[in-house]
Amino acid sequence: DLIEEIARVYGFDNIPALPPVSANEIRLPPEHLRSLFTVRRQMADLDYQEVVNYSFIDEAAEHSFGVADPIKLLNPIASQMNVMRSQLLSGLVANVRYNLNRKASRVRVFEIGAVFSKDVSVVDGPLSVAGIAQPKRLSALAYGTVADEQWGQASRTVDFFDLKADLEALFSPYSLRFEPASHPALHPGRSAAVLLGDQAIGVIGELHPALVQSLELPQAPVMFEVDAAALQQRSLPAYQELSKFPPVMRDLALLVDQSVLVQSLTDTMHQLVAANPVCRIMQHIVLFDEYRGKGLPEGQKSLAFRVTMQDTRSTLQDESVDAAMAALAEAVHQKHGATIRK
Repeated sequence: DLIEEIARVYGFDNIPALPPVSANEIRLPPEHLRSLFTVRRQMADLDYQEVVNYSFIDEAAEHSFGVADPIKLLNPIASQMNVMRSQLLSGLVANVRYNLNRKASRVRVFEIGAVFSKDVSVVDGPLSVAGIAQPKRLSALAYGTVADEQWGQASRTVDFFDLKADLEALFSPYSLRFEPASHPALHPGRSAAVLLGDQAIGVIGELHPALVQSLELPQAPVMFEVDAAALQQRSLPAYQELSKFPPVMRDLALLVDQSVLVQSLTDTMHQLVAANPVCRIMQHIVLFDEYRGKGLPEGQKSLAFRVTMQDTRSTLQDESVDAAMAALAEAVHQKHGATIRK
């Protein structure tokens, strides 16, 4: 009231009308990072539904998923929620059980959240606690059929390769690598470590048969869990000239020992394409068939790759194509003992 009287006596017209001064600046998001909200939308586009579970869970659940020494709470809200989770998988498995008990036959869920583990390098801070690492992860689980029942295609159960495809779509345009690995909660023969470059960023596989039996699940769900920080990285788009000339496709059938991994073969092929100018015309190398059994030498398998070649400067000649395919066959022979199947 006093300020109003002073302004009235002084005269409102005598008070200068100055625009407010603000030091605020627009903070543009970095182009090489994508937000977790973008990841959530992409997961929804892949037909997953988001769930949000408690960060504190039952100690027995942590033990069953291979965590021997979880972080215990001093004041748990319930006896069955007495430790901090170190992984998201157990929460998604609990979501599946909840939905199956309510007659849901197909479940596709994901969660993005923090997990907690002991790390002596972490110090106290506004958003950190000394000795406790709190990285964010993305975990997803699929159970039941690949798609809802329909007339257009036969129904089939979701498998390892369906989730592998979803994971590769999430990280595109980066190329992931998958190597056999053991995980206490996953099937010994149907699980793998997920690598981005040479860095392990997560796991993928079917739930372990022992857990499927103890949890009384009719079938094993397939799941993956990866570091959210690695998922947020993205490369900036770069111009690439489209070729006006037709592509050439060649198939390469190789005989290798059954112990040789497809990932090792494709790594060798991609290294050759990057290093050898003769093979620069190779645009795509895709495995399209694997055969084991009658007609093959003992202990060997047949792997068939389709190689797509194209040049932006001219139509490819047979000599260039043959030279590139010969170099490819020689590289896998030298490193993996692969021979061309006749």
